[in-house]
Amino acid sequence: MTRERVTTRLARSLDRLDAPVDVAAAIARKTERFRGDFQTDPSLPRRDNLRAAAVLVPLVDRPEGLHVLLTLRGANLQYHAGQVSFPGGRVEPGDASAAATALRETEEEIGLPAASVEIVGRLDDYITGTGFVIAPIVGLVRPPYALSPDPSEVDAVFEVPLSFILDPANHRRESRVFNGVERRFHAMPYGDRYIWGATAAMLLNLYDLLRD
Repeated sequence: MTRERVTTRLARSLDRLDAPVDVAAAIARKTERFRGDFQTDPSLPRRDNLRAAAVLVPLVDRPEGLHVLLTLRGANLQYHAGQVSFPGGRVEPGDASAAATALRETEEEIGLPAASVEIVGRLDDYITGTGFVIAPIVGLVRPPYALSPDPSEVDAVFEVPLSFILDPANHRRESRVFNGVERRFHAMPYGDRYIWGATAAMLLNLYDLLRD
């Protein structure tokens, strides 16, 4: 999968790039516009206090092929501690768009400057069981670049070949018991990195858009 093919496949999403994260529509669960934890786990309760957020889905253009850049969140964070994630965070009042949020948060978290990222598309907004509506913004990153992860937020930064994500043999549906309740979710284990939940689901959205 080349950068040119990714750009072509995601071109149709560019008209949504500057659209705000629509919390009201997410609360109404207009599922033709949203994906969410509730789709794999219908037992999750409906929430009416959702918060807008955005993440960057960075695709690193290496000679051997595109790679997805991911982070391992700090173990002491309030939300999704110790989980594999995309860099990103809450939409702030001064952010001009979801893409601006994703780029700002990425630079704050891992030190990747916005000038190093070429925005090429937007995946479906995603509703998490923890109460966020996330806009996943896809960006191409061309090496070399230097990262400086914020140790208060990020324990590690690593890459996964896009070819791994695009292989359906690596896609799983799993379940675990949390606080006495069985929860179901998507997963894509990669070596010793356990990619699951919202991150895996957003990667499946990327797979849906890029697959033949």
